[in-house]
Amino acid sequence: MNEQDKAAIIAKITRASETWKQGFNQGNADVCAGQYTQDAVMQARPFGTFTGFDAIREFWQNLINDGFSDVDYIEPDFEVVDEKTVLLTSRWRMNKAGGVIHKELWQQQANGEFKLAEDDFEVLE
Repeated sequence: MNEQDKAAIIAKITRASETWKQGFNQGNADVCAGQYTQDAVMQARPFGTFTGFDAIREFWQNLINDGFSDVDYIEPDFEVVDEKTVLLTSRWRMNKAGGVIHKELWQQQANGEFKLAEDDFEVLE
C-alpha cells in the first residue's frame, strides 16, 4: 500500500470520526452509536465495558443527558494496519471531562464505510 492509498483511508476515518463528534456535540446518541458496528465492544474507563449498538447508544445518551458536549480530539494519530483496518489513538477533551483514547479500531464494512469495532478510552480529568 502506498502513501496515497494510506492518505485516502485516513481521510475516510477522519470523516467517520467527525460524524461521531458532530453527533455527540449535537446531542444525538443515535448518530454516535451509528458509527459503531452492531457487535462493537467499547471500554469506557472507569465506567465499564459496553457491547453492542444498544448498550453503546445508551452510554452516550446518558452522557448527553448529563450535559456533556463539545468533544474534541487533540493530536490524533492514525495507524493504517491494512486497507480495511485503522487504529486511532488520541487525547480528548470536552466541556466536563478529558482523557485519552487508547484504541479506536475502525474497520471497513461491506458497503465501504468504516465503523468502530473496538473503542477503548479513559477519563483522566
